[in-house]
Amino acid sequence: MINSKEQIIEYFKSGIKKTQDFKIGIEHEKFLFNNHDNKRIDYTKVKEMFSTLLEFGWNPILEKENIIGLNKGGKNITLEPGNQIELSGDKLNHVHEACAESQDYLFELRQVTKKLDIKIVSAGFDPISKLDEVPNNPKQRYELMTKDMPLGGELSLDMMYRTCGTQLNIDYNSEEDFIKKFKIVNSIVPISIALFANSSIVERKNSNYLSYRSKVWQNTSRGGLPKLFFEELNFEKYAEFVINFPILFIQEKGVYISGRKYTFKDFMEGKIDEIENRLPSESDLTTHLSTIFTENRLKKYIELRSMDTCGWDCLCAGPAFNVGMLYGNLDEVYELISSWDKDKIINAYLDAPKKGFNTQLMGKDLLYWASNLLALSKKGLENRDVLNKHGKNETLFLSHLKKVIDNKTTNADHMISKFSNNEDLNELYDK
Repeated sequence: MINSKEQIIEYFKSGIKKTQDFKIGIEHEKFLFNNHDNKRIDYTKVKEMFSTLLEFGWNPILEKENIIGLNKGGKNITLEPGNQIELSGDKLNHVHEACAESQDYLFELRQVTKKLDIKIVSAGFDPISKLDEVPNNPKQRYELMTKDMPLGGELSLDMMYRTCGTQLNIDYNSEEDFIKKFKIVNSIVPISIALFANSSIVERKNSNYLSYRSKVWQNTSRGGLPKLFFEELNFEKYAEFVINFPILFIQEKGVYISGRKYTFKDFMEGKIDEIENRLPSESDLTTHLSTIFTENRLKKYIELRSMDTCGWDCLCAGPAFNVGMLYGNLDEVYELISSWDKDKIINAYLDAPKKGFNTQLMGKDLLYWASNLLALSKKGLENRDVLNKHGKNETLFLSHLKKVIDNKTTNADHMISKFSNNEDLNELYDK
């Protein structure tokens, strides 16, 4: 049972790995639409899709006899609140492996969606549906979240039902290594938002945002970019942050109980009557950590969460960009960001969803910083020198970002110009 701050610190320490054992894990979400009516697929169609995916060796994950996901080896497909699906990839050694995993998944998904007349949208925000048009599913936690989340952030339901992101999970080899990496990933959030912006169309119109997804996450309960994250944030300070953070829900005997009246500190002190004042287990701590929706967060690894989902042509670019910096060239990147002012970073974070590369940070625009970071990432991937079977290193996955920076044009800009020309919904679907 967890009843002290030291136990939480030990939990984070248990994530420490040797540098040669570092892994990467990619998670990415997709929207699914019926081809015949351009509406999001309902749970009946999800079940059909999951049962067809079983033919590719996936195994069902059930909750009260309802299928809510699939797993195969170290990979999971999970069902999100509005029937978005998310691949949570295996822990892999390098970007070549992670990209190959995504391509295998794409192959399987394409077979199934073609068979069931489903179309895929790879965007950060649903470009077609209104919130009240999005179907839900019987996954238990979502019922409770739908009631409680709007109380702490006005766009929380949009986050749950209408956003899709790409996430990267990375390791640390010491507490000092975590401190550096966490400061970097929080400092570059505005640049990630601008560089991976891919959610400009909302309800079939130009939203006047490049990343409407980021705007939504800034107005989501339990989200944001706390000022604390720009300090030399060690395991103890993060543990204190977690202890004083409100609980979203508690699982008790297969039932989800709202935690909105309590912090994790109350739980650790045995003050929650609804569960007979029992103390949290490690599993309760893991659940609590995964319901803190900040732009980045710590578990037994660091989760980077600021990228809009993008199409298959750029899916590997975000992981490669961050791996080059964080695994291949950490000290140079840390030196670059360490003089940045946290208030200016937060201002840039608030501006970036709308202004994109034109956002100002430390007297330069984000295009300037993106270009600098891309160069440092490239150097880092060259330092790593991990080759594929054709003798190419991981820098090949940066070509999409180089094009974005050279042309000063993001996926969001492309979508605005393509869709504005003829407002053809087919432009929104993956080809």
